[in-house]
Amino acid sequence: MLMTERGDEGAIVALLASAVPSIARCRLVGISESESGWRPHGPALLAISELASQIGGLDTSGGPMKVGTSAWGYALPLRSFGGIFGYAVVAAEEEPSSTDQLLLRLLAQQTGIALANARLHERERTATAELRSTNVALAETLGALELSTVIHARLTDVAAAGGDQSTIARAVHDLTSYPVAIEDRHGNLRAWAGPDPPPEPYPKAPPRVRSAMLRRAVKAGRPIREGDHLLVVASPQDDLLGVLALVDPSGTAGEREWTALEHGATVLAVELARLRAVAETELRMGRDLVDELLSSAEEERTLARAQGLGYDLLRPHRVVVVAIEDDRETEGFVHGVRRAALDLGVGSLLVARANSVVVISEADGDWDRMRHEIDRALGGRRCRIGVGGRCTRPSDFPRSYREARLALKVQTAAGNGTRSTEFDALGVIRILAESEELSGIERFVDLWLGALREYDEAHGAALLETLSRYLEQGGNYEATAHALSTHRNTVKYRLQRIRAISGLDLADADTRFNLQLATRALQTMNALSS
Repeated sequence: MLMTERGDEGAIVALLASAVPSIARCRLVGISESESGWRPHGPALLAISELASQIGGLDTSGGPMKVGTSAWGYALPLRSFGGIFGYAVVAAEEEPSSTDQLLLRLLAQQTGIALANARLHERERTATAELRSTNVALAETLGALELSTVIHARLTDVAAAGGDQSTIARAVHDLTSYPVAIEDRHGNLRAWAGPDPPPEPYPKAPPRVRSAMLRRAVKAGRPIREGDHLLVVASPQDDLLGVLALVDPSGTAGEREWTALEHGATVLAVELARLRAVAETELRMGRDLVDELLSSAEEERTLARAQGLGYDLLRPHRVVVVAIEDDRETEGFVHGVRRAALDLGVGSLLVARANSVVVISEADGDWDRMRHEIDRALGGRRCRIGVGGRCTRPSDFPRSYREARLALKVQTAAGNGTRSTEFDALGVIRILAESEELSGIERFVDLWLGALREYDEAHGAALLETLSRYLEQGGNYEATAHALSTHRNTVKYRLQRIRAISGLDLADADTRFNLQLATRALQTMNALSS
């Protein structure tokens, strides 16, 4: 009972040492463990190499040993649920009775269990501390993501509304409360927003100093400090450049201001590109409406082009990507997708891209039915469908296209075969996929799945896949076996290996939740990296 209550290995060994002479007329010489080696006990200094060579020849039941000048010595096996991990070496001036030797064996077995429990508890404490640290990091990441989302949403609204440079400056000022200036390449003021009017005349650095600052800012690729200004360069083209700056003489601008500057620079780059496009007299050739929608074309021009084609882009749409595994008979594939889309009233705008067809859907459709219709039209070839989020303006289409492709990647990473997947229905995977900082998520995955990933890589096993399917099937053995196309006993065996390798209790609700979150996060990271 005392051993079981102890969490310190030294205290457990001390209890063993005090219990040995109370059972038989012998003493504890030391403990030999496979991981930590020889741990002597008492004042006797014995030749470690001699003891190690004797222990190396023992089997799982232990055996007699030569211990110094003692008449009798014996190595008692230390057992745990995972097997034997060491021996307790005892010695006496005469061999104890068989009854006493039996008691010594039982004592050693109890010691082994107590040591194994102590180590398990220590690992759990370490894992808890690491999880707490990971949760703090995740909370910080989510906080930064929420802040970034608010800033991005505000500036995206400005861009979607076709805001000019003055509108962009006002938006960044509202988000930061700092005076904001937009300058051209030469340092001329193009827009200002703040509680006070801009200084008159507006200060300009000498050309050589200005050029050096611009080179440093372009190389940094992020906000830099220059005198009283925190600034970032917006450069949509090599020969087109603008500067977005916060006036911050006290140097108090923090992460919120950095984020607002970075997003503002992106919107400013779009506005600068738009201004350049307005000045151009010829449109680029060979670009149709769908390509414009998917490649972040200038919104007003896209709307005008669509209006000329009699197409209303201000109605809700979705981008749908239909993919096929091979590229033979691409024309037949495009025709099959077009016919299914028209028959189901999905839409008529589409374009072929590599082994996929991108459809601009005018309505929420029955995507599984559409997939079956395409499969039927293809005569047995099977397709997969990814559906992006809703678009209400032309600027939404690139985002919906990325979401549709990501839905396909997640579908592939999860091993779900041919099916249709909606980005909006991805749940927690959608949140993970939209995260801008994945290092915290990677640490979380490694914490919960690292041991299993290493085992799978080293042994060519499928423990991670089994765990993922088991969790997705709600812990049902039969459903998991069916999903893996394997026998129920195989699933049980793999789950036993998972418990042994990870040291986790799959019956614990919190553990199952974190494991399922980790498996989905791993699927998302695999999809994002593919």
